[in-house]
Amino acid sequence: MIQLIRGFKDILQPEGRLWQRIETEARRLFESHGYHEIRLPILEKTELFARSIGETTDIVEKEMYTFTDRGGESLTLRPEATASVVRAYIQHKLSGTEPIRKLYTIGPMFRRERPQKGRYRQFYQIDVEAFGIASPYVDAQMILMLASLLERLGVTGISAHVNSLGCPDCRPPYRENLKAFIEEKASELCDDCLRRRDKNPLRVLDCKNESCRKAMAQAPELLDKLCKPCAEHFATVRKELDKRDISYKVDKRLVRGLDYYTRTAFELQTDMLGAQSSVAGGGRYDGLVKTLGGPDIPAIGFAIGFDRLVEVIAQTLPPEECPPHVFFIPLGEKAMEKAFDLCMQLAEQGIHSETDYSGRSLKALMKRADRLAASLVVIMGDNELSTGSVTLKSMATGEQETVSMEGLIQTLVQGFRKA
Repeated sequence: MIQLIRGFKDILQPEGRLWQRIETEARRLFESHGYHEIRLPILEKTELFARSIGETTDIVEKEMYTFTDRGGESLTLRPEATASVVRAYIQHKLSGTEPIRKLYTIGPMFRRERPQKGRYRQFYQIDVEAFGIASPYVDAQMILMLASLLERLGVTGISAHVNSLGCPDCRPPYRENLKAFIEEKASELCDDCLRRRDKNPLRVLDCKNESCRKAMAQAPELLDKLCKPCAEHFATVRKELDKRDISYKVDKRLVRGLDYYTRTAFELQTDMLGAQSSVAGGGRYDGLVKTLGGPDIPAIGFAIGFDRLVEVIAQTLPPEECPPHVFFIPLGEKAMEKAFDLCMQLAEQGIHSETDYSGRSLKALMKRADRLAASLVVIMGDNELSTGSVTLKSMATGEQETVSMEGLIQTLVQGFRKA
């Protein structure tokens, strides 16, 4: 038997209904804020991610699914969505008539990480991006919109972690100070940190190695070195969060894992996940559109880990079964044909019904109706059809009645709407 690839997952019912609920709630919320869906390919040129995410990130160095196609071109299964959204924004000249674009996308990403609970090699993200707005108010909107979605989905114990990563004016002097500190601690740092210290020393702050975290505990903090515009930008974000009922913490160690972030960076965490508390995060990336060959357009976005979010929601909202409203029990060839007819008519009315085509006995089909948790059973044999009537039975009470075939659909529809 061929097995599933390690680190990949089949999404079965009833869990799939949780996924559908999240997608429905997300689309409703985003579109009420003026965001529109964009659908993207899962395969891109490798250069897109190397240039955007950063060649020294774990994603590019270790985790991407990259291969050379028959034409000799290097292609990669997308490890995240922002770079693809930016590529589409540039390629289709979306800034031409109206530079402000608010977009979202939902779909699979791919990283060859060590599989663990809530983390897969094919994982899913909800990704939201806004282009053409430099104002800190959209930063606050992103955080508040994300918190609102989590609350609507029943996630509790939510707190936002926010930081500012500065800009090309104030970050370079800080980088030099940080590099000097890293040199002093070099003997205590892992090989990955030592390799990154020149190209992107901020990534050293993001290392998950416990000894590295201890070594960097007293590192200089960028938040203390912000230029005036960056400081004012971050102050406005905080002011808007203070106005609203959202718990947040200024986290000076929050760097995020990707190279393109500038100014505001944020994560939303919940106490429902233990150590793996982050369910979503993002930040501003004002230089990325230009870096990838587009105009100098500011941008900001966030991504939600779909698999992890499902894990959280399932704790308080178990997946719901969706039993049929009606189960038709046909006893005979003509009855089976009629049962199929009735199922199709109810489907047109938006009502879920089922029947059975096996020709099994009444007793066996009653057991199947019970397993499916159907609300009503309609028993029809060829003899009953000749008289124009069927037996309608309530599975909850056991009560049954004879119903005219002529008014059966109307009776079932009315019963469904009352329920």
